[in-house]
Amino acid sequence: MEFHFHLLLPILTFLSVALVASQAAADDVSPDAYWKSVLPNAPMPKAVKDSLPAKLIEDKSTSVDVGKGGVNVNAGKGKPIRKPGTKVGVGKGGVTVTAGPTKAYIYKYAATETQIHDNPNVALFFLEKDLKRGAKMNLYFTKTTNAETTFLPRQEADKIPFSSEKMPEILDHFSVTPDSKEAEVMKNTIKECEEPGIKGEEKYCATSLESMIDFTTSKLGKNVQPISTEVEKKTNKLEEYRVSGVKKMGGEKSVVCHKQNYAYAVFYCHKTTTTKAYMVSLVGVDGTKDKAVAVCHTDTSTWNPKHLAFQVLKVKPGTVPVCHYLPEDLVVWVQN
Repeated sequence: MEFHFHLLLPILTFLSVALVASQAAADDVSPDAYWKSVLPNAPMPKAVKDSLPAKLIEDKSTSVDVGKGGVNVNAGKGKPIRKPGTKVGVGKGGVTVTAGPTKAYIYKYAATETQIHDNPNVALFFLEKDLKRGAKMNLYFTKTTNAETTFLPRQEADKIPFSSEKMPEILDHFSVTPDSKEAEVMKNTIKECEEPGIKGEEKYCATSLESMIDFTTSKLGKNVQPISTEVEKKTNKLEEYRVSGVKKMGGEKSVVCHKQNYAYAVFYCHKTTTTKAYMVSLVGVDGTKDKAVAVCHTDTSTWNPKHLAFQVLKVKPGTVPVCHYLPEDLVVWVQN
């Protein structure tokens, strides 16, 4: 039988154009719409909702001015503020950078003496034997990073370089002075993302919500449940809580995503097969009811021996499971 390729060519051309158009349409889907399409049965946790652009649109209290002459933040009254440790707007849509990121939840870092005494995250570490109904703990839930930064749509994030080799281009894109504190924070975040993980760790820095979803589902499948800590009452001091309930979530395979300090929402995600996740119901002394995610690491043998957890709990790497509550801007993905 004679094969007429010229008859097939128009069909292949049509299919190719249709595929490109379909991909283009997929790329134009908003981050929350992409979530619904891939994870229709997975409720979006607060830590993710807080990183969606809608939150920034609703909050009119802070205005951001970005220009070639520098970066300013107006906190509602008075003159724009620029000082170390404050949040500084550096990009389109009101994205921010906060100086001084915590290393408490990245396990290769050692804790300094200052962190041990002054870091509010110290109170979040505990031993697994203490995770039980009726237990009392003094806790201070905080956010580890610049909570106001929001996700960029993947099609926008993918156009912006995310590489140490491209730092001049990145800083110019966000009008950040190369020798500023903001530039240093951004450089450190990219450096951490580029460094190899600890033994057995599969890590990835997601520069968009879509890429975080793709990484997580590639490791755990699509039948997943993302969870995050949700605290009703905001305080700036330790509060006494009583554990009123503990629920084990998934198995020991999970993906944990830590929000990083950057000009827009970037999450450092890593897969682990030695982590137990729990949803813990807490009751404050004033009756406030909160839900916090606790994770227990069953193998800490590859952690830095001077990590904050070991110094707080007075234990050595690889000896006992180390647990901690998660700040509000971390997400744990577990299998259903």
